[in-house]
Amino acid sequence: MQNIQFPVTFQFKISSFSNDFTATDASGKTIAYVKQKMFKFKEEIKIYSDESKAKVNYSIKADKWLDFSAAYAFKDENGNEFGKVARKGWRSIWKAHYNIIDENQKQQYNISEENPWVKVFDSMLGEIPVLSMFTGYLFNPSYIVKDNQGKSIIKLKKTASFFGRNFELSKQGEMDSNDDDRIMLGLMMMILLERRRG
Repeated sequence: MQNIQFPVTFQFKISSFSNDFTATDASGKTIAYVKQKMFKFKEEIKIYSDESKAKVNYSIKADKWLDFSAAYAFKDENGNEFGKVARKGWRSIWKAHYNIIDENQKQQYNISEENPWVKVFDSMLGEIPVLSMFTGYLFNPSYIVKDNQGKSIIKLKKTASFFGRNFELSKQGEMDSNDDDRIMLGLMMMILLERRRG
């Protein structure tokens, strides 16, 4: 996933029992097809080159049993680990917060939710008959990737839709070319976890 053309769109399938989505770049080219294996005690994600699932480019796997501070390791097609994303425990209960860590176990970036109240209002309105159909248009959370100096690099925002299945990634600043994959995989894992949380 090098030299990505932004904006990138994550589009979830609504006709699948799996938690699957396709990532396409600004030209409409598929850059990844993400499939989460269901009913696993440990998270296991496969990232394919496209929807044919002919080639696995990356995998993401929890490196311990799921809890509030689980970390998820990124591996290339040869099984070599080159980084991970870690959820920040209790801090993430109110406001989503994740760290992207490099192959040397050092934090490079962090992902944080811009406004946690959006999620609260979305949940509240979702409990009201009829109005719940419109939450996908009214409340759309967004997340920012920042480097260690606090500079914004990528913004991920849910786009308005009935089923809340589309997300758009826009570039906010420059990143090291070697970090493209780690940032993209970190956002892919985060959005799977956040969708499950509601």
